[in-house]
Amino acid sequence: MNDIEKEKIRYWRGEGLGYKAVAAKTGLTEAAVKGYCKRQGLGSEPAPDTVCRQCAAPITPAPRKKFCGDACRMAWWSAHPYLRDSRPENRHACAHCGAAFFSAPGKARKYCGHPCYVAHRWGGEAP
Repeated sequence: MNDIEKEKIRYWRGEGLGYKAVAAKTGLTEAAVKGYCKRQGLGSEPAPDTVCRQCAAPITPAPRKKFCGDACRMAWWSAHPYLRDSRPENRHACAHCGAAFFSAPGKARKYCGHPCYVAHRWGGEAP
């Protein structure tokens, strides 16, 4: 487990996700996530944030409030881009050439790219 995975676990547990959901988002096993959380004291109930994640200024605890303002929120997300889209990708095989490719969840893709789509639809070889 590397430092980025550890930070992702801390982040998603802080957001209130359970062990199974964090494991699905990070690609680790549920046992690995649970063991790390137990060792780090990331218990089953996340504590509400009382300080801004960026500047550590005190904030009034409120549901979903993590930052003191927009400037801190944007600065924090700019410094942590790898946490933006932690959804797992779906692996597919191209219907024309058979190559493996990934797509975002919920996307029903059949081809690895436009050339394969054209070649499969109207015949011919994909470049």
